Amino acid sequence: MDMTFKGAARRLDDIDLPMLGARIGVGEDEIHAFLDVETTGHGFDTLGRPIILFEPHVFFRNLSGAKRAQAVAAGLAYVRWGEKPYPRDSYPRLKAACAIDETAALRSASWGLGQVLGENFKAAGFLTVQAMVEAMMEDEALQLAAAVNFIAVNRLDDKLREHDWAGFAKGYNGAAYRKNAYDTRLADAYRKWSRIKDTPWQAATPAPAVPIPAPQPPIAPKPPVVAPSPASEYVERNWLWRLLYSVVRFLFKRN
Repeated sequence: MDMTFKGAARRLDDIDLPMLGARIGVGEDEIHAFLDVETTGHGFDTLGRPIILFEPHVFFRNLSGAKRAQAVAAGLAYVRWGEKPYPRDSYPRLKAACAIDETAALRSASWGLGQVLGENFKAAGFLTVQAMVEAMMEDEALQLAAAVNFIAVNRLDDKLREHDWAGFAKGYNGAAYRKNAYDTRLADAYRKWSRIKDTPWQAATPAPAVPIPAPQPPIAPKPPVVAPSPASEYVERNWLWRLLYSVVRFLFKRN
């Protein structure tokens, strides 16, 4: 894993919101509201890294034995959420955690536009958490698609369609959502965006599949061929979808 956490950092196109929203039967106003509340509409920080929040209590539960003891001693892991205040920048703690256990560390941060927790990489549509993080570094459309996958897998799409903001907030952020007024902020954001003209697009046109690999059982490598890394496997498997998706985005922008 590249510890700079910098990739192409491509931003969303306007057409991405209605196209991805169509995959779960919602409009761009619902998607805008979701993005406003999760990350104020930005998937990358000023350095071009995915916006993250490293969660020490999640790191704690992803470790055991000597590694857990090391992380606790370093102040990188503790039992309960909220034991200590979070720093403004999570990356120094994430990198220190990666030095102890990379997979556990990546699983313990929330990533990108939808702030999908690394533990949920399978629900987001990835084979490994490393593959998920690679996608988060590349493109906000992939970040949003991962969140849409998570919403669908956890059957929260109906809550979003019905504007059951409390039900959606509880399912996406947990039972403590009221502490941050997550549901009322969603409702307010939706009202704001519903007064703004939507992006023109042909709703009858199927939204192209965003190149996120679906969860699959691992395939044993065949000696003497060395199995590809998750990142290279991700790129090789999806370059045709990337090309198709880029063409569709270009055509919609021209119209």
